Amino acid sequence: MDEKDKKIAVLIDADNVSEKYIKYIMDEISNHGTPTYKRIYGDFTKPNLASWKNVLLNYSISPIQQYSYTTGKNATDAALIIDAMDILYSSHVDGFCIVSSDSDFTRLAARLREAGMYVVGMGEKKTPTPFISACEIFKYLEVLAAPSRGEVKSDKTPAKEETRKEGITSKQALIQSIKTIITEASDEEGWVNLGEVGTRLNKRYPDFDTRNYGHSKLSPLILSLEQFDVLKRKNPNSLYGINYYIKNKEENPKKR
Repeated sequence: MDEKDKKIAVLIDADNVSEKYIKYIMDEISNHGTPTYKRIYGDFTKPNLASWKNVLLNYSISPIQQYSYTTGKNATDAALIIDAMDILYSSHVDGFCIVSSDSDFTRLAARLREAGMYVVGMGEKKTPTPFISACEIFKYLEVLAAPSRGEVKSDKTPAKEETRKEGITSKQALIQSIKTIITEASDEEGWVNLGEVGTRLNKRYPDFDTRNYGHSKLSPLILSLEQFDVLKRKNPNSLYGINYYIKNKEENPKKR
């Protein structure tokens, strides 16, 4: 099945997501499939959720009113999870998009994937790692809503935070992972198809997105890292297609 043909249920946790992201959420999910169910969960009698009412009609999103019956208990999460399981057993969708920054949906995402569902997560950079890892793909809302797709400032992550910065994998950790992937998947000359690198990065980091680093595509991101040689080869199966291959640069190249 073509990715764009996937039928996706979009379930939004209004308690943990601002209405300012709704356009970017719907635009992004269109890159993964067609939203069939579009539901948002929350207690819309609360003043802090009043702003959502103005955007729901514009995007044909169905509000699911959930009153807070007991203080300290999140009835909204329970309602979303119950609906997700009902939709799963209806067999009417190919995947789910869970929009929340709440780790309470970690087990739901894992269960949906166990059932063979394609699971996209969306949330802010504060989203806990377990929920991110439980999704097949995870997108940061701040990155989707960024006004510019230009270059970002260099990553000055302290040594003690080499793995993640503000919820995003640091460039240093990314470079090391790419080097490992090249070692594992390269041909005898050390080259590996860039598409294969991208696929493996997504499997290692569900939140991997070139836009996290200020680039719209993988090839300019790779070039910006200055750690890899890049080669263009004509695709024999396409009249105008070009395939990109990369390899690790020699650490101490011999001077000529």
